[in-house]
Amino acid sequence: MSPDHIRKREGFLEEKLYVLPEYWMKELEQEELTSTLFITDIGYFSNALYHFRERLEGSPSHIFIFCEAGEGWVELNHGERILMQQGDMIIIPPETAHRYGAMQENPWSIFWFHFKGSHANKLVKMFGLSNASLALSPSGKARLMEWFAPTYEMLAERTYALTTHVHVAQTTRQLLSGIGLNAVKSAQEKKRETYLEQAIQYMNAHMSGSISLTELANHVGVSKQHLIFLFNSETGVAPIEYFLRLKIQRAGHLLDLTEMSIKEVSSTVGISDPYYFSRLFKKISGFSPSSYRKIPKG
Repeated sequence: MSPDHIRKREGFLEEKLYVLPEYWMKELEQEELTSTLFITDIGYFSNALYHFRERLEGSPSHIFIFCEAGEGWVELNHGERILMQQGDMIIIPPETAHRYGAMQENPWSIFWFHFKGSHANKLVKMFGLSNASLALSPSGKARLMEWFAPTYEMLAERTYALTTHVHVAQTTRQLLSGIGLNAVKSAQEKKRETYLEQAIQYMNAHMSGSISLTELANHVGVSKQHLIFLFNSETGVAPIEYFLRLKIQRAGHLLDLTEMSIKEVSSTVGISDPYYFSRLFKKISGFSPSSYRKIPKG
């Protein structure tokens, strides 16, 4: 029989396993503070020889798997096998047919948890945690290790307390976003970040003047279309719109921290027409410059 189809009946060495009771799942789906994200299952399997799972209809939850040691594999939608090695993680999307298991020669040790909620899918996509395995950075691994033990213990020992699940929901959100922010980037992702950083540095250096899209693209070394794509995908706005927002952000600092007149602030951020500046400031911040200045800060 293939090792893929051998199931280990007894538990694994140092196994940890918690499954959320069905009645609690229904409660958390209705509770405002947990409905957006909550843990349904969590565990740790050490040296999990013959570990194998197959869900032809997928799972109702996202499945997070981190390979702490050894090797394993994951297949999604009957596609190619993804090899998982020490330091790799993957998130299997809900309702996605999948199989996964340990390699026989060097079986993996894995931390894993299932999570769901109305924000789960968007959170995973926003922080680049979907569609492929990902090598965790040292800080990401440390973050996971620090999160796992207290989270598991709280869920296993204080399942009955709503405060437990609210706290776990918040820390899980921080875990996923932190892993995403500090993930080991591919060469292509690093290049995208470099382009954005160069563009934003150029904007900050020319805050007192104006720049064109062509000028900015030439400085970065990409086409105008590609620069627009990068800014839209990473910031949600086009490059020149982002530049205007930086100007208004700088103007807000000047209004808060100096006695400069609105006309002087406008000129300092490279907008010669104070009336246009006032309209733009209100459009972006929601307040006129004079109203903004009167708002108590700190």
